[in-house]
Amino acid sequence: MTVLLMLSAGCAAVLPAPAWAAGPPVGATAPGLLWGLPFAAVLLAIAFGPMLAPRFWHRRMGLIATVVSLALLLPLAALRGPEVAWHGVWHATLAEYLPFISLLLALFTVGGGILVAGGRIGTPAGNTALLALGTVLAGVMGTTGVAMVLIHPLLRGNAHRTRKVHLVVFFIVLVANVGGATTPLGDPPLYLGFLNGVPFFWPLRNLTIPLLVVALPLLGGFWLLDRSLARGEPKPPPPRPLRVRGRRNAVLVVLVVATVLLQGVWHPGEVVLLGQPIGLERLLGMAVFAAITLASVVITPHALRRRNLFSWEPMREVAVLFAAIFVTIGPVLEMLDAGQAGPLAPLLALTSDAAGQPLPFAYFWLAGLLSGFLDNAPTYLVFFNLAGGDPAALTGQLAPVLRALSSGAVFFGALTYVGNAPNMMVRTIAAQRGVRMPGFFAYILYASALLMPLFGLLTLLHTRP
Repeated sequence: MTVLLMLSAGCAAVLPAPAWAAGPPVGATAPGLLWGLPFAAVLLAIAFGPMLAPRFWHRRMGLIATVVSLALLLPLAALRGPEVAWHGVWHATLAEYLPFISLLLALFTVGGGILVAGGRIGTPAGNTALLALGTVLAGVMGTTGVAMVLIHPLLRGNAHRTRKVHLVVFFIVLVANVGGATTPLGDPPLYLGFLNGVPFFWPLRNLTIPLLVVALPLLGGFWLLDRSLARGEPKPPPPRPLRVRGRRNAVLVVLVVATVLLQGVWHPGEVVLLGQPIGLERLLGMAVFAAITLASVVITPHALRRRNLFSWEPMREVAVLFAAIFVTIGPVLEMLDAGQAGPLAPLLALTSDAAGQPLPFAYFWLAGLLSGFLDNAPTYLVFFNLAGGDPAALTGQLAPVLRALSSGAVFFGALTYVGNAPNMMVRTIAAQRGVRMPGFFAYILYASALLMPLFGLLTLLHTRP
């Protein structure tokens, strides 16, 4: 980390400073590629920390995240002043991180207060049915919400199994990502599209077929794999009647979803807090999410959470790591947003042909691959604007472009643990329950083996307009 700090400080003398901290000044240029080093360091720390030094990683995760963030902020402060660096941190915190983490905290807490027991979970048919149900519900409750509700019964119902990694990987792919493609409530990129004028039911009409192309083969493949692995496992306990406890928490989930939807249609104005403007609806949303979190803690019996093996550790890990991600990702997104004037211009040029016409399959792959490693919501917005940013055109003549962009931003989030927030939470919950989850790169290989052939099929759907 010390080497990274020195390298980043040296870069400050020769590279233009990122403008994300305080808005681009007149004549500002896009940041150079080396300003992306701190973000790359976050990803490498997530990849290698748990593998090379697990005890140190879990004890000093916050320190590592702070040091990597300083690798960006110290050079920025040296080049443009401490005030600019402070505004960069404050913008990332107030406008992006706090709305994100407050929503995640509410869903995590409420989901851990719903106990689903009984049924045929633990058998190949029951496991497949649960994954199918979660895939459908993700479009209604959001990928994070349904993942937090259903991961506990999946792991509890399969406690008798010794081989469970495939259960969690398929769960991350289907429930925590793919299922979110049908409504703006399902996944953040589609919600951003809704805020920018894409009709609420456009994803349902246009992304259902891509979702089925991915989900049906995965569900069929999972059933075959789970049935094969179950033959060498202990017999599951006799099925019991399906029971759902914590129904008051289910009401709180509905309230969370309603609050998210309200933020998209109600805009009463902005306030300025320490120089950073933020919409009143976002402040109210954060307050509602905090109240829901507290209410869930108060109304949920401790015995119920113990049955779910509920722990705050997955939330703590996500909160710490995504704080560093939100701080360091700014320059990378600015490089993308600079378009043909930025250092990523050769990459972005692949999205159109020689005549300047957009290529849907290129939007699918480029936006998708970047979404797998960056925050998929701002990545979606960058490519949305690159395609013209006009919702009338993108839902009309250019609908194949928006369809490709939307499916790429949602589906590719399953490729890495950082592609979508619930991925990391599910991984941590599973690890705490004794599942030996694959490391960062091993998971990428596992998910790629499942998804890349299906993405090849989707490429055939995403022809040019």
